[in-house]
Amino acid sequence: MMVERLKWELEMTNGNLAEAGENIRRTIHDMCSGDALTVHFQPIYSARDASLFAVEALTRTVAENPFGRIDELFRHAILTDTICTLDYHCRENALREAALLGVKERELYLFLNVCPEVLTNAEHYPGLTDLFSDRWNIPKERIVLEITEESSITNYKLFRDAVTYYKNRGYRIAIDDFGAGHGGLKMLSMIEPDFVKIDRHFISNIDKANIKYNLVDAVTTACHRIGIQMIAEGIEREEELSIVKDLGIDYLQGYLLARPSQTIPSDNSSSIVAAGCQLLSKTAANQTGQHYATIGDICRTNVSIDPAVPFSFAVERFIQDESLRGLPVVKKEHVIGMLHRSRFLEKNILGKCGYGMHLNAHKKVSDLMERSFLSVEANISLEEVAQMLQSRKAEQMYDDICITSHGKYRGIVAVSDLLDAITERSLLIAKGSNPLTGLPGNEFIRREIEKHLAQNMHFDVLYIDLDHFKPYNDFYGFDRGDTVIRCLGGICSQAVEEVPDGGWGFVGHIGGDDFIVLTRPQHSIDVAHRIVHAFQEQLPEYHGTEDFARGSYNSQNRKGEREEFDLLSLSIAIVSTEVNKFSSYAELASLASEIKKLAKKQKGFSIVRDRRLLGPKSETGGAGPAGTSAGLHDTGR
Repeated sequence: MMVERLKWELEMTNGNLAEAGENIRRTIHDMCSGDALTVHFQPIYSARDASLFAVEALTRTVAENPFGRIDELFRHAILTDTICTLDYHCRENALREAALLGVKERELYLFLNVCPEVLTNAEHYPGLTDLFSDRWNIPKERIVLEITEESSITNYKLFRDAVTYYKNRGYRIAIDDFGAGHGGLKMLSMIEPDFVKIDRHFISNIDKANIKYNLVDAVTTACHRIGIQMIAEGIEREEELSIVKDLGIDYLQGYLLARPSQTIPSDNSSSIVAAGCQLLSKTAANQTGQHYATIGDICRTNVSIDPAVPFSFAVERFIQDESLRGLPVVKKEHVIGMLHRSRFLEKNILGKCGYGMHLNAHKKVSDLMERSFLSVEANISLEEVAQMLQSRKAEQMYDDICITSHGKYRGIVAVSDLLDAITERSLLIAKGSNPLTGLPGNEFIRREIEKHLAQNMHFDVLYIDLDHFKPYNDFYGFDRGDTVIRCLGGICSQAVEEVPDGGWGFVGHIGGDDFIVLTRPQHSIDVAHRIVHAFQEQLPEYHGTEDFARGSYNSQNRKGEREEFDLLSLSIAIVSTEVNKFSSYAELASLASEIKKLAKKQKGFSIVRDRRLLGPKSETGGAGPAGTSAGLHDTGR
């Protein structure tokens, strides 16, 4: 389109390139000085509770765009060196319209698109954004500068310096269209953004494309480890929404949830309830009790107040929202105080003599906030937070809890919500967990496997079976047998926790002496060997030093005859979805049963993996006197 436009300009100007460029520059200046450009806003929603988190400002033309598409307008501006003029005009337009629509009052973030070419342009004047922000009274901390990754950057030092300037001024930074353009990882490491927006190419049909799923999963995991929040854009189908939410992406954007508009919807407008909240609730309802494992899983976002606002503003917030029990006071993303509803209203409206409202009318929130409050990191377990409550003073026992992520404010949790989540989690576990080990039982296991099969996710399933457990129970007693079962459950869990780089894993207890572990294909062999090695180390405890030294024990069999029995060992059968296409849990379990039989045929500890071998045939080392070694075998399937 750009080439065609230039050809047309050249034809109209008899091939004079300079005149063609001047005509384009004049057209762009005319569009900026008139009413040719307007702003639409597209909502960005929290994946946790479907609340409105932010809006992205998008430039649109009022009449017919002489350049065709809006991106062609910006490309022509870059080509003719009018990009700064166009970019600044769009920024001020966006801030003005956002202010008129109440973005500040609703404490929403405002995402503004910024061309990298502007940041490296000699005419770039960063102070203009400060001017626009102050003019329209939108805090810099609520403005997110969205830098597209599609553009090629020629001067990285100049670009980095410009981004650093904005970050130091309090603006937040997002990388847009991540994965679609030039040097994505380089830009990510260089500017350390607050947000990364995954390009819509990777979100489109992510439920049908395994490579997209795994790429988005990898990027999300990496970004979360360094404190970057993720946004999925271009969500247009329910299946895409379900997948990105299950991947742990923080925020959602797309036509399925809301199209760009000149207005900003309320938090629960009908279209959002129909297309977003119900879908998110349905997805959450399908999760196991593990969904509510940490306090961050239940925090309510977008609840905070600026310390500089007047006392009356805080009063109005509490009056408008009767469910609001507390308001964190947040400055530059950090909680510096709290307003607790009952104490705040009682003390500052009534006061000791009934003159509180009059005395505090001219004060700011920072003058009246409480500086003693409970703040915890989002990855703390629900049970740990509940224990922390026990040490609070009686009058503070039911105060809301502030949630942070790497020290930055993330949200708030009411004590009642915490107790409800713990109760729900306990009930779910009680219904589906194994009573002996407390690990997820058969129903949990089935749901977990079916969920990942539906996502086309590559994972390995380890079926772990105790060898010679029945005679062990008969000879050593059921109490010793139960101890072995509990220990094996703990060993499996520990092995998954020790997966390099904090890889994903799941441990379940099928029943009796059978366990199951899910992990990534590249980790399954390592996990199996860890389990074998840890179990071998416990054999002297399980059998006693004498029987362990002998390598066997003599006992009556079920027929009443004396028989020599081997020490306990493990048979581990590994089934991989990376090399087998399974359509159901039953199909996977059927193949696993075959592999398990092959593993049981091996004497001593054995690890048998279907079809493809991820490591050399080897011995684990540290074997007991009976030759308890774990050979790694390939079925050749």
